[in-house]
Amino acid sequence: MSWLLNLYETYQANLDRVGEIERKYNGQEYTLLPISHTTQNAHIEVSITEDGEFHSARLIEKNDASTLIPCTEESASRAGSKIAPYPLHDKLSYVAGDFVSYGGKIKNEEPFSHYISQLEKWAKSPYATEKVKSIYDYLKKRTLIRDLVNSGILQVDVNNKLIDKWDKNYEKALGEKPAIFSLVAGGQESAFIRFDVYSPSLITEKVWKDKRMYESFINFYSEFLGGKDLCFVKGDLLPATDRHANKIRNAADKAKLISANDSSGFTFRGRFNKASEASSISYEVSQKAHNALKWLINYQGKVVDQRVFLVWGNENTEIINTNEDSFSILYNSISPELKKEIKSYTHERFAHEVSKAIDGYRNELSTNENVSILVLDSATTGRMAVLYYRNMDKEQYLNRLKSWHATCAWLHRYRKTAENEPVQFFGAPATKDIAFAAYGPKASDKVVKGLMERILPCIIDGKQVPLDIERSAFSRATNPVSMEKWEWEKTLSIACALINKKLINKGEGYGVSLDVESKDRDYLFGRLLAIADVLERRALGVEETRSTNAIRYMNSFSRSPARTWKTIQESLQPYQARLGTKGLYLSKLIDEVASQLTLEDFNNRPLSGKYLLGFYSQRHELYQKKDKKDAAVEAAN
Repeated sequence: MSWLLNLYETYQANLDRVGEIERKYNGQEYTLLPISHTTQNAHIEVSITEDGEFHSARLIEKNDASTLIPCTEESASRAGSKIAPYPLHDKLSYVAGDFVSYGGKIKNEEPFSHYISQLEKWAKSPYATEKVKSIYDYLKKRTLIRDLVNSGILQVDVNNKLIDKWDKNYEKALGEKPAIFSLVAGGQESAFIRFDVYSPSLITEKVWKDKRMYESFINFYSEFLGGKDLCFVKGDLLPATDRHANKIRNAADKAKLISANDSSGFTFRGRFNKASEASSISYEVSQKAHNALKWLINYQGKVVDQRVFLVWGNENTEIINTNEDSFSILYNSISPELKKEIKSYTHERFAHEVSKAIDGYRNELSTNENVSILVLDSATTGRMAVLYYRNMDKEQYLNRLKSWHATCAWLHRYRKTAENEPVQFFGAPATKDIAFAAYGPKASDKVVKGLMERILPCIIDGKQVPLDIERSAFSRATNPVSMEKWEWEKTLSIACALINKKLINKGEGYGVSLDVESKDRDYLFGRLLAIADVLERRALGVEETRSTNAIRYMNSFSRSPARTWKTIQESLQPYQARLGTKGLYLSKLIDEVASQLTLEDFNNRPLSGKYLLGFYSQRHELYQKKDKKDAAVEAAN
């Protein structure tokens, strides 16, 4: 229950943001829902005058369809043929009193009678606003469909009945296909209607955005809540509920985190007689906790194949996410002016700035605040589970995060700035990029989200990266001919980060800077391969794009280094001759590195991940020297 309590406390700490419309990066609106409210995609907006008369109607564009509506416990969980009207905005079959007279099909009772009866109680209560009364005064006249037909919103056939599905016969009689049939998937009868009140003298807030409307329904509905029971979350006697929210990940999500609607099966029976004996949660806590969760997922959650990865603080909700790489942490925490300088950061400075960025969050959080990490997913359409949950001290969380970005760090070149300029950064890769490095860019979302979940304990608890992930990344990095150059370079640097983290945990870690003192066999073999690659690349020139022999034989080299090196060295001879004195330094370097291998070490025992570190660092060192030399020549000219 601790995750529910933390979400409830998050809601209480953000009461000032309740009902406040916010936008995601793609323009989609979301909000921290008031209790007894939910969201629904509306298709038609009907405006009513203050006197309760029809004013106008319009079709709603998809980017404006999300509507905040009041709801009861019954309507929030209605399904199939069950009649459970929403209190104000609802489907055409509920809100239109003339639905049947226009050919509307109903199975048993007329939904409108239940809807208007419920709305009447609210409109005549002491909590009702003038807007509620105006909408009720109009709808009780039972003329909604007639007005929508006269406005050209809904379409009827020659018998004055609502057209069920549009076909070519109607096209001949009525002309071009009306927009309503493209907007509503299930035909006109499935249209969802939202209401607004038009005032010629005042500019008023839209009904679904009006905080007075929220408060009006909350106060009205609170009188109809059930009896009190012990809330297992707060420990107080409060009105309880056994119906909990869905639509957690998105408006179409039917999966629930808490459900006990199976009184005849084995959901709880056999151990408990009633669902409340297993767990009792108050209506207020359930509403606020679920609404806070929905808001947080929209605000800062990471969703991969419907699996939610969420990190938040109770008071200051924004916190560094475990899924981000070091570049994102730094890039999101500095000013636009400093972002231009990132490209010139040294490895040491980048690592220092990332550390400062993480430390900066310590000052933004209150001293007693904890950090929560939550992973959610659903195996079926109707049920969702908490796969991972941790609530930990903010200091401990930030220290673990800092440790991850310091130990699982390497030099990467695959990121780009907001201006789409390539940039290199030193730090830890994002968990999603680790998945692509281990399983390829075409890895399914199911594989990616599984790896991201498995990496979480490595970040949060400091556990070792699973061996199969490291081996898979190593295997792909050792086989460059199987992928494009950019993909291999990205895979190589991420594999180096994972391999080096394992070595650091053993006290044997390397840096990106070349370790010329290392006598490790695998590291030295990696250096040899890098020198051979650079030598041949320089002989070929920048215009030649084909792979060098060192790259083509890399996979074989990792399995049988001594035998493969003989082949690579023989293939180097024409390139050494082509370079002449320009290749003398690299030829001498090959002899120098090879001489450090003992006779016993020069064998065909397969190489470990250390050889990738030696390969990367030696190649980086040689390219750095060339860049400095070119810069010096250019400056002299």
